[in-house]
Amino acid sequence: MSTNFEYLIIGAGPAGLQLGYYLEKSGREYRILESGEQPGVFFRDFPRHRKLISINKYNTGSDDPEFNMRFDWNSLLSESDEMLFKHYSKKYFPEAENLVDYLRDYAQFFQLKIDYETTIERIEKKKDFLLTDSNGNTYSCKYLVIATGVSKPYIPEISGIELTENYSDVSVDPDDFINQKVLIIGKGNSGFEMADGLMDTTAILHVAGPKSIKMAWKTHYVGNLRAVNNNLLDTYQLKSLNAVLDVHIDKIEKRNDKYYVSYRFVRAEEAQKNIEYDRVITCTGFSFDNEMFSETCKPNLCINDRFPEQTNEWESSNIDNMYFAGVLMHMRDFKKSTSGFIHGFRYNIRALHHMLECKNHKKSWPHKIIDLDSKKIMKIVIDRVNKTSALWQQFGFLADLIVISKEDQNAKYYEELPVDYIHNSEFGRNDSYYVLTLEYGPNHDKMDPFDVDVVRIKQSAIKNTDESHYLHPVLRHFKNTKQIREHHIVENLENEWFHEIHTQPLEQFFKSDIKRIEQELIIGIDE
Repeated sequence: MSTNFEYLIIGAGPAGLQLGYYLEKSGREYRILESGEQPGVFFRDFPRHRKLISINKYNTGSDDPEFNMRFDWNSLLSESDEMLFKHYSKKYFPEAENLVDYLRDYAQFFQLKIDYETTIERIEKKKDFLLTDSNGNTYSCKYLVIATGVSKPYIPEISGIELTENYSDVSVDPDDFINQKVLIIGKGNSGFEMADGLMDTTAILHVAGPKSIKMAWKTHYVGNLRAVNNNLLDTYQLKSLNAVLDVHIDKIEKRNDKYYVSYRFVRAEEAQKNIEYDRVITCTGFSFDNEMFSETCKPNLCINDRFPEQTNEWESSNIDNMYFAGVLMHMRDFKKSTSGFIHGFRYNIRALHHMLECKNHKKSWPHKIIDLDSKKIMKIVIDRVNKTSALWQQFGFLADLIVISKEDQNAKYYEELPVDYIHNSEFGRNDSYYVLTLEYGPNHDKMDPFDVDVVRIKQSAIKNTDESHYLHPVLRHFKNTKQIREHHIVENLENEWFHEIHTQPLEQFFKSDIKRIEQELIIGIDE
């Protein structure tokens, strides 16, 4: 068997499988290297209480597959209806085992080329990459894609933190915590998932961290605390023994099987307090493990060393031809959009594949040719915003691109490119192009979405569409990366932008620009 490949992917989780699907489809020479005996082994252990927070809405009232992907956060992209996650569970919040089964079947269905039980221990680079596994076998490739996810627990710098138990291996049996006073460090979903699982048996639960809780329903970032995990908040606010603490933790000590934690309260002028606990559990998330990389190809890290630093093509900022896929892509939209989750990074990976095809194999980014007609362009845009899943999930990060070609007197329509990539690539050198995104309004995460003067906002938004607060389409017109004009399509409760209030202003927006472009063409011909 040849061990020299054009592409090597490390990791057969959802990201490795998604990129493998596209490499297989395009006929590239590739191999996926996986340390486990099947795909998706991460999800055999996580989340610890086995309920996914990625939604699986089976019934949407629509039979449009693209629209339905807005509410299917677990499926990978393919052209097969059989390989949709809805065939594995009908629960809104499915079990993790369902995802493990799905990923296994996805790999088998598309006959992806995977070497299992292959643990890569060292990566070097000379001209090409050289990988060595735990059995001494070597692999080489020109292009290396790291799809290992964030596999190492992230441990904050707190004195005595090493004395605590960790989310990754602490018991999840509630009976092991009967009548105990427990501290959970970390206010994210893993911390509150743990609290929710232990609440029946503990005497007291404290969840602590230096920053206030951010609720996903308010920030619109699905990585913030989800309602499915927030039962502890009721018990805190209704005075039922538990509490959420905004504190700096200075020190953790252990004496006589008890933990003594020294706090400084953020909202009480740094007032200090020592509290005793029976158990302390650290639930502060995960980070990228870069131990396998030699000094010849160790990628730069960022965001508290939790992610590899990347370019706008998801390439390492300091190692050529090393790319990242999956959760690791979240470095570029950290805590803003959804690249840290399957329903976001599946579209990133499709975009990455197009980039690799363009860059390495001289292919063109897939696109449609449209007549230079304002009504036709408007209709295509309206159709896209009413059903696109990629722009819906990756709001403000992925965009559709319309390039006006004066020479051919037409428009080229490209789908699902990162916004920063557009401006920093050949596309940004065009004299006239439009970037279409779905976006929330400014300061949307500062508003209480359950206490909004809807009438006032609606009247204002109709007159001033850029004041729309909820998710809505935005068109920006550029000339060589310089923005010329901007148009917002007013928000809509049902997220339907078919009405005249949406279509007519958009058509007029294109019409005025196209008229100017046509005049420039006439002048050019006369000259």
